[in-house]
Amino acid sequence: MKARSSSGPKAIAGVLLLMLLIPVLAACGSTPAASPTAVPATAVPATAEATTEATPEATTEATPEATTEPTPVANQAIYTEGDLLAVAATECGNGYTGQIKEIVAVDASTVKFVLCAPDPAFRAKAAFTPFSILPSEYLESTGGTGDLIEKPIGTGPYMIDSWVRGDSITLKRFDGYWGEPANTETVVIRWSSEAAQRLLELQSGTVDGIDNPAPDAFEVIANDTSLQLKERPGLNVFYVGMNNVYPPFDNEKVRQALAIGIDRQRIVDNFYPAGSEVATHFTPCAIPNGCAGDAWPEYDLEAAKALLAEAGFPDGFETTLQYRDVVRGYLPEPGRVAEDIQAQLAELGIKVTIQVEESGTYLDKADAGELKGLYLLGWGADFPDMTNFLDYHFGAGSSKQFGAKFDDLTAALQQGASQPTDVEREPFYVEANNLLIKHVPMVPIAHGASGTAYKADVAGAHSSPLTSEYFAVMAPGDRDTFVWLQNGEPAGLYCADETDGEALRTCEQITEALLSYEIGGTAVKPGLAESCDPNTDLTEWTCTLRTGVKFHDGSDFDANDVVMSFAVQWDAAHPLHVGRDGSFTYFSSLWGGFLNAPAE
Repeated sequence: MKARSSSGPKAIAGVLLLMLLIPVLAACGSTPAASPTAVPATAVPATAEATTEATPEATTEATPEATTEPTPVANQAIYTEGDLLAVAATECGNGYTGQIKEIVAVDASTVKFVLCAPDPAFRAKAAFTPFSILPSEYLESTGGTGDLIEKPIGTGPYMIDSWVRGDSITLKRFDGYWGEPANTETVVIRWSSEAAQRLLELQSGTVDGIDNPAPDAFEVIANDTSLQLKERPGLNVFYVGMNNVYPPFDNEKVRQALAIGIDRQRIVDNFYPAGSEVATHFTPCAIPNGCAGDAWPEYDLEAAKALLAEAGFPDGFETTLQYRDVVRGYLPEPGRVAEDIQAQLAELGIKVTIQVEESGTYLDKADAGELKGLYLLGWGADFPDMTNFLDYHFGAGSSKQFGAKFDDLTAALQQGASQPTDVEREPFYVEANNLLIKHVPMVPIAHGASGTAYKADVAGAHSSPLTSEYFAVMAPGDRDTFVWLQNGEPAGLYCADETDGEALRTCEQITEALLSYEIGGTAVKPGLAESCDPNTDLTEWTCTLRTGVKFHDGSDFDANDVVMSFAVQWDAAHPLHVGRDGSFTYFSSLWGGFLNAPAE
């Protein structure tokens, strides 16, 4: 059970938290009503393994020489009143790029978030799986790694039973769940990268549901009375990426040549299912302001050749094209698409060598900015807001995937993210979308239609536009086990430090966030918080938590768990800021940056 005395594991006197305190509370512009007492100590720098360099360089050019290093900000305070936790930045700005200023456990069932600027997308972010709440004691006992990576403890309808690496993950129904209990006692999650294999297993009855049938399988499934097809809208984007710190992609004219040198319509026509579209913008038009600004320029081979010549490459150049052999809704046939792009670029004189990478390693290298050639990646909506697409990829707190940041672009995104209405945000997203065309950090190719398929007797079968299918509402006929076959194995299940959809979908069955998304939709609804309400200018959000909620280990859920779950992600100097590889990419990208982010 959770300790409630000041000497218990929740108290600030805990060893890990004592290491972090500094006497700067007076500098914070907000304090909880209880007037907490600051406890001084010295901030401990994170180890190399436990940190990620998440305060990116800023530049108006695309070359590494044009970057400037931000001033590192050691501006963190953790304080307490009794056994209530809080964490705060001493100030906004001055080298700190984050949007959060303070997170306070006002009482056991109330948490207040104080922001540096208005955030109309707060609720949508707070519902996202990487910001799920874990027991603070478990975070401490694992040291932010170890068992935490493979055995998450949450409050969800399922709890993890076993993970046999390379084979399957088994989940068991959590009988102490606070909400509607899961319909099926056991869920087994398996994986296969081959779409044909997934369909064969569904047809033979060895699995109950599959993700991402191949484009040519849609009609087969729809015409099979023993199966059911659930199509997904294309709230995603597939793109060809480049990192602007590596030649020749440090040359903006080279990137602009590629922007018009790939026949995107040809790719969609040849390799995507019906309902897919060529991407006119990075963000799908269904997202408010997604298609504000100019459309991506049309394919023009001769103009692309002229730009390459201007850039000093009249005869092209040699490069690599990297991808992971994993099917996604945004990229249904990765190998064939890679070969087609290779053939297209040959017409520009660009000699491409294709390289296939293991999925987890590939994503880690992308986040770390280590993909030196062209590469294929994509994105599916986590929540229906521009910040999920543009801020995550190109904002001040985004990863090193595309190289150096562009000051004009990050400034437009910061302004857009802080306006209270879609109408007021529009001018900044017009500017941001047009700057993407100018700077070309990537070439958007397609918004891909996709789907899931199930045996006909699976009740509650659905597809999610956010690819967050919820197994607890599914019932596979009279069977007590639901078997799901997806595209790949998760790299880890501490989803604060994961970005792959295979991991996130699994975590969504086990852990829960303050808010949640409706099943099969995008609307935000209550989760572990009954409500999260803002002040008038959207700079303070107060979340009222459910009471009586239990974690899978039997401990009680309370406000301190919320503060700790956010703090270990937010603060790069926290000894629990470790995870599987320490990137915590979603937090930095969606909340603007880390507290105590290390300098480059």
